[in-house]
Amino acid sequence: MTDIDAASPHSGGKETLMTRLGIEITEASSDRVVGTMPVQGNVQPYGFLHGGASAALAETLGSIGAQHHAGAGAVAIGVDLNITHHRSVTAGMVSGTAQPLHLGRTTATYSVTVSDESGATVASARLTCAIRPRRAT
Repeated sequence: MTDIDAASPHSGGKETLMTRLGIEITEASSDRVVGTMPVQGNVQPYGFLHGGASAALAETLGSIGAQHHAGAGAVAIGVDLNITHHRSVTAGMVSGTAQPLHLGRTTATYSVTVSDESGATVASARLTCAIRPRRAT
């Protein structure tokens, strides 16, 4: 088990970006991570879901999957994220699903799809994480 509590948006009692964006994880393993995020509060000035919020959701989901793959003795660190925004959303919830494309000894790459409540794809992303040994504290 890793020290990431996938069911909690808090890490060590500190406020996180997950908390601020309202991201909730509903399923988490190295094979699949699913989470949701409200559109309200995460919009740009024109009222559309902010692309940075979609990117943060994608990176969060992929990073949790990579950390599950890495295990307790290692840490997964995002090194490359690319995202394409396909359509706008102005209300409701979006959900994201991360699935592995590559699970290696030193890297893990995840494909992430962000969808609206009707199931339409809002954004697609790819995240690569480096896997490094956890340093003693």
